[in-house]
Amino acid sequence: MPVNAPHSPSVRPREELGGLDPDSLDHDASISSFVASGCELTGRRVRGLSVEEGVLDGVGLRGSSLDAGGFSDLVLERCDLSNLRAERAGISRVTVASSRLTGLSLTDSVLYDVTFRQCRADLASFALSKLVRVRFEDCNLTGVSLFEASCESVSFEDCRLVECDLRGASLGGCVFRRCDLAGLEGVAALRGVKMDWPDIVEGAGTWAAALGIEATEPD
Repeated sequence: MPVNAPHSPSVRPREELGGLDPDSLDHDASISSFVASGCELTGRRVRGLSVEEGVLDGVGLRGSSLDAGGFSDLVLERCDLSNLRAERAGISRVTVASSRLTGLSLTDSVLYDVTFRQCRADLASFALSKLVRVRFEDCNLTGVSLFEASCESVSFEDCRLVECDLRGASLGGCVFRRCDLAGLEGVAALRGVKMDWPDIVEGAGTWAAALGIEATEPD
């Protein structure tokens, strides 16, 4: 059940990239070709920031606001983006690995060619966003909102999606494999998705609850 895989970020080797000046994060600024490692950029309030071709390793952006920004060709590893707000953002060719994204808000954003791998992203929001060629691998997505999100070639593999909000989402053709889907809100949005048969059987209780089917004991 293939979906179109995300395109990888185009980033040169780290030794060919420069450093990042934290003071360069300003309204409508453009930042490119950099490596940032182990720095804290928490609580920033910036609009219209453009960031291109960079590596962020162990960077803290907790509670920052980067609304209406553009972010492309980035690799993020072991970063803390909890409660980061980047609403109405354009995000393309980005990989986020082994990072904390609790409470991240990407509401009303556009994501193309993005991979989230081994991330804790509980309570994150992709509501009203467009996701194209996005992959979630081994992520905790408990309580995530995909309310009225438009998803194309999106895959969820080995993810925890407990109590995820799918109301009004468009998910036709997307793939769910070995995911925990207990307590979903808006189960009808799964119409047209692709699942392995064992996953369908395992989720029988969720489907029954959504359809109002009452289980009985055999005579």
